[in-house]
Amino acid sequence: MKTVQRISRWSYFLVLLPVTILVAAWQGWAWWSWASSPPAVARSSKSETQTAVQIQIPPGTGAQQIGKDLETAGVIRSASAWKLWTYWLEWQNRDGGYKAGTYQLSPTKPLSAIADKIWTGEVMQLSFTIPEGWSIQQMATYFESLGYFKAEDFISAASQIPREKFPWLPADIPHLEGYLYPDTYQLPSDSLSPQQVIQQMLKRFEQVALPLYQQAQGKTQLSFTQWVTLASLVEKEAAIPAERPLIAGVFTARLRRGMKMESDPTVEYGLGIRQTADQPLTFAQVKTPSPYNTYLNPGLPPTPIAAPGVESLKATLSPDSTDFLFFVARYDGTHVFSKTLAEHEAATVAIRRQRQAQQ
Repeated sequence: MKTVQRISRWSYFLVLLPVTILVAAWQGWAWWSWASSPPAVARSSKSETQTAVQIQIPPGTGAQQIGKDLETAGVIRSASAWKLWTYWLEWQNRDGGYKAGTYQLSPTKPLSAIADKIWTGEVMQLSFTIPEGWSIQQMATYFESLGYFKAEDFISAASQIPREKFPWLPADIPHLEGYLYPDTYQLPSDSLSPQQVIQQMLKRFEQVALPLYQQAQGKTQLSFTQWVTLASLVEKEAAIPAERPLIAGVFTARLRRGMKMESDPTVEYGLGIRQTADQPLTFAQVKTPSPYNTYLNPGLPPTPIAAPGVESLKATLSPDSTDFLFFVARYDGTHVFSKTLAEHEAATVAIRRQRQAQQ
């Protein structure tokens, strides 16, 4: 009788064991599904960037501490699940490990995706856009407004000529005005510095602009420095893209005849001012001595005055052949072109009267 009772208990245990294992497995899977799932629900009205959390992982931070920090920030549900996933990554013998840096992490992503991002070092990227025609001073003010670094630090860095990395840079330039290519850039947030920004902008000039001049060798009489300088004048004067080749043609014609360039933007650059439709340059300002004042000094200014874009660089290499020697800006961005000084002065007076009538 006792033997039968023992067998019954053993049978009961054998029946119960698989059920217990299944229940435990189900509970474990349910916990893992919850723990590794996104802690926040993605809403169609918000982008991933809007829901992202910025996390700083200092060098030397262990995997367990990273998990705790992510849980505290609400990026993941469970630091314990993070620890288990880390064991899984290590068991797979994946190269590398969690990397220090600043990350933009979305709580709408699963734990595995967040872990992969930190494991591969996909640090936060910062984006900035430099418009065509900006000067170094304008760039510096812009970077400071974004909180990237101080304006004076950028100006100082732009006065250092990294010719060892970019041997094509002219040997006698005092700063990098004109060679910092205007474009949209993305850089890792942890390596963002004036030097890194400048290096990327010079690389882009090397990729986009430099080949244009190299292909034009033997077809242009402009030196490399003259090309970039003249292109910067075209960039500042041309508001309408279609007028760039013609403006380049006028400047080229004046250079050939030994005429002064008489370009307002050079006066503005030399004085550190900017004229407007309501406050144009005064006669006294135009007569103020400056190395950049092309009303007083013959030829091109000593350096570029802004960052020319690719279209102005192209226009300077292939200017229109024209008899026009003068142009004056209307107040809609276009210009009136003239062949003689008398025509130019008449056009200038007519435009000023039109402006006064509108006011």
